[in-house]
Amino acid sequence: MQTILGANGIIGEELAKVLRLNYTNKIKLVGRNPKKVHEEDILFKCDLLDPQSVNAALADTDIAYLTVGLPYESELWLRQWPVIMTNVILGCKEHGCKLVYFDNTYAYPQGSKIQNENTPLEPGGKKGMAKKIAAELLLDAIEKKEINAVICRAPEFYGPGKTKGITNDLVFGNLQKHKKPKFLLNDNVKRTLIFTPDASRAMAQIGNTDNAYSQTWHLPCDDDRLTFKEFMEEISKQLGRKISYGKLGAFILKIAAVFNPFVKETLELLPRYAIDNIFDSSKFKKRFPDFRVTTYQEGIKIILKDYKIE
Repeated sequence: MQTILGANGIIGEELAKVLRLNYTNKIKLVGRNPKKVHEEDILFKCDLLDPQSVNAALADTDIAYLTVGLPYESELWLRQWPVIMTNVILGCKEHGCKLVYFDNTYAYPQGSKIQNENTPLEPGGKKGMAKKIAAELLLDAIEKKEINAVICRAPEFYGPGKTKGITNDLVFGNLQKHKKPKFLLNDNVKRTLIFTPDASRAMAQIGNTDNAYSQTWHLPCDDDRLTFKEFMEEISKQLGRKISYGKLGAFILKIAAVFNPFVKETLELLPRYAIDNIFDSSKFKKRFPDFRVTTYQEGIKIILKDYKIE
């Protein structure tokens, strides 16, 4: 049995698809209100903040994937991420199952140095601190050999379906609503994005590779990184028309944050939009050379079709 904790998001859904396609027909989807991806999926209602609920959810599990996404609130992250990680570690320990933790880059420094698996966890805000605490709890459990686990880390998402992220919201979401796309701070710096189906495919492959455990992996991204300007030029090319876009500068965003809670929560990440953001996934590509990464050109084409943007 392979169990997905937090199965309702785009990563969990794509993960369920690839697990059934390539690895197992025994899949348990866990969440507050889980929904089947396939008719044969097993559903289990669970509160990840309740240790007994988590323990019950992990019964008969060989590999567990922690892909849960919390509401975008700093204080909530600080309260809940350590509890969730502790409960999952204890549950995996109790049932002897492996754990694959899907993490982001919030705990990384907000500088322009290339990010790799050895980048120190030096967060610049509360959400980053919450993710650092969670990661360190798991790293400590791995070091003490309490459980067999692996960390899979990904940069900002872009992708079809229910994918949530700044690029999806400000670019494709706005285009779908016939509004002008927006960028944050600087449209001429390199940005690393991960195509959500690629993230799930890669995580499934790591989770089902025994010698990939007890370490951290950066999930694979297209190395031919685009600036926002180049990203929009590719969209214009594919749509056959010039797409103009607007800028959201620091001053405007700080004013907007007074009235908009989501913008306020996003301010923590702003520094990375002013500089090159280079996420290195060469370790994965060397270990899994046959894995095909979706190019930005291909990803854009898929999203435009999925969003019915013409």
